[in-house]
Amino acid sequence: MSNITSMPKTDTFRFRINPEIRKKIEDIYSRSGLTFTQAINIFIQQSINAGGLPFPVTADNAEFLRAKSMEKLMKELDSGKESGGLVDEQDVYSRLGVEL
Repeated sequence: MSNITSMPKTDTFRFRINPEIRKKIEDIYSRSGLTFTQAINIFIQQSINAGGLPFPVTADNAEFLRAKSMEKLMKELDSGKESGGLVDEQDVYSRLGVEL
């Protein structure tokens, strides 16, 4: 499978976008050192790699991401127990604004 992000760019694609949204997204990508065009090329490459959209498109994406974040947090908390300095689990949930 070829890597399109490193191939010569010889074609142009134009689309319309709200100027305010474009500015916001350019600011986001520039923090990672990317132009909007580079980010779109990365998205396209990832779509090819995944054989579709490179992320799940569902109504519960936010809940999925939150669950994955909580899973990662819990792993970090578990590894923190090994360090000797314990943190109360309920205190962590409270600080993060998570209701159980």
